[in-house]
Amino acid sequence: MMRKRAGTSTNYSSKYKDGGNKKKWIIISVIVVFLLGGCAFAAVKVIDKVAPNSNILGSIAKSLPMVENKLDGEEEGRINIMFLGMRGKGVAGGGTLADTIMVVSIKKQENPEGDDTYKASMVSVPRDLYVTMPGTTSNMKINSVYHYGEEKGDGQGIEAMKQVLEDITGQRIHYGAEVNFAGFKEVVDTLGGVEVDLAEQFIEPIQFHEEKVCDGANGGVFTVKSGNFESKIDHRGKVVAQYPLCYNETEECGGVFTVPAGISILDGEKALCYVRARTTSSDFDRARRQQDVIGQIKKKALSMGVLTDFGKVQELFGAVSGNMNTDMELWEMQRFFDLYQKMDTNMQVEHKVLENSEEGLLYSHEGDERGYILMPRGDTYDKIREMFASII
Repeated sequence: MMRKRAGTSTNYSSKYKDGGNKKKWIIISVIVVFLLGGCAFAAVKVIDKVAPNSNILGSIAKSLPMVENKLDGEEEGRINIMFLGMRGKGVAGGGTLADTIMVVSIKKQENPEGDDTYKASMVSVPRDLYVTMPGTTSNMKINSVYHYGEEKGDGQGIEAMKQVLEDITGQRIHYGAEVNFAGFKEVVDTLGGVEVDLAEQFIEPIQFHEEKVCDGANGGVFTVKSGNFESKIDHRGKVVAQYPLCYNETEECGGVFTVPAGISILDGEKALCYVRARTTSSDFDRARRQQDVIGQIKKKALSMGVLTDFGKVQELFGAVSGNMNTDMELWEMQRFFDLYQKMDTNMQVEHKVLENSEEGLLYSHEGDERGYILMPRGDTYDKIREMFASII
């Protein structure tokens, strides 16, 4: 599904020419593999669902003492990771269309007089950005790229999205991960909910309380009549037909979704509604809420010790098993976890949302067959690439 990566490792054939040392190393290696095996193989099914190319045996070998392997981008001092959120494969309503697209970058700040420090950035890319599908001349909204990539084979969606984002950002996207709605809810519920603090009530009265032409006779779900009608008008402007409108019989998020002012603890279901809502606000406001909630999830996980214990991280993976996917191998997850332990928990994180403003670097266009789309200002990615190069 994904590409293989060669780590940088010590040359044992030259370093351990001495027979006694080599025999000792083999014995130690066997013991380490045996001890790790009970845990590793018990987690194979979980890890394989989260990281299908995890290569458990190879990862154990790369985790042995005296073997140094570095992440892609680590040697250069900057690691870029793509995060996607979507309904999920097989889920109605655009299951593999990306609702959330983020690029997280972590940069090492070398300090010759002490411990190295790290800076990070989180940039949200709107789903309506108009792009070219890799390897084709077809143009589409970026939220469709994963879908069409997956049509070529499992795992190709992540790879296609990484290629598009590399073109947009001018940066190598080293890793990718995607989580579906069910996985997001499970993470939040596993952590016991997530806190939001609002200055005023948040309300989304439209998005989850949508009217559509009644389709119950055709086996559809829009069966609760609203009392309104959709009219069909001919070329003369005359109404030639009217169709009754209905609400979904099982509306998402309770139909009209609200979060009161002040501090609230949202469970997985409510947190998902909060980060999906956009019709009454905007896709850009939604992106900011998503970044805020991710920050709160990190804060909660730190307070529970989850991010300081790789065993607890694997337990969290167990909670989202089957609802999350990444192109990282297991050893790369472990290496990333080890690097994270060196980072200040209050590390500076720069937040940015690409949006249709001068500062947001995009402009909107509508009125033709493409519908509402977003384009880079100047019709080039130059300014966006400059921003990504200098944000950390």
